[in-house]
Amino acid sequence: MLCSYYRSVADVCRKLNINRAQFNRYLNGTSKPSSHTLERICDFFGVEPAEIYLPREHFHQIVQVRPRQRTERAVYASHIARLQHQTNGRFDKYLGYYYEYYHSMSAPGKVLRGLVHIFSHDGAVYHERLERFPQHANLDETYKCKYVGSTFYLNDRIFLVDYESLTGNEIAQTILFPTYRNKVARLSGLMLGVSSGNQRAIACARVVFEFLGTNIDVRKAMRLCGLFDPQAGEIDATILKVIDNSPHKDQHHFYTIPL
Repeated sequence: MLCSYYRSVADVCRKLNINRAQFNRYLNGTSKPSSHTLERICDFFGVEPAEIYLPREHFHQIVQVRPRQRTERAVYASHIARLQHQTNGRFDKYLGYYYEYYHSMSAPGKVLRGLVHIFSHDGAVYHERLERFPQHANLDETYKCKYVGSTFYLNDRIFLVDYESLTGNEIAQTILFPTYRNKVARLSGLMLGVSSGNQRAIACARVVFEFLGTNIDVRKAMRLCGLFDPQAGEIDATILKVIDNSPHKDQHHFYTIPL
């Protein structure tokens, strides 16, 4: 009945990335999906696992009262699932921890060093970005930002889309060049976000990710994060060159600087 809302069973199988023959066994009752697969199927259709095993008439009544909500949820879930499927297998060497460097959108003239963790979970890739910098009134107290989001590899580019989870007041996007070396060292790209200042200015900045490893002392790494004066010599000169936001001659758009 749920499949009838789509063009065909084959269309559902493609969107779910499930083998058609196996899915047919679920439909005719000769096999039951694992708990993980059942969660995927129910999330796709917008129903609960407990509901899908209800008697047919009871289930039919429940679904009929919420067709629009169910189908809209399924459409958006299928978009994300397709992006995550395209990312599968392409992120193995990029998983781990990074320092991120860019000119702060909230503290002009300062370079921000934050910590990024890219990791896989249930066949998809996600990330966290952690930033800390002193409060304006008290240098001994720190202000923290935590961004969480999804990471995608599409057509030879790395996309990170996240939101600030502590305040919920910003969505940011970072696009990076991949590396063609066996080992990841640094990645460069552009970040689009919003300043935390009162004017909430929209800003774009060049950014560098510096790979730290897959197993690090996170507390120690976080202690080295913060705001830095680019003239003080604490940030590598080659990184400062790549994150320089000065306009380039004869360019009509704001481009990243390849490493």
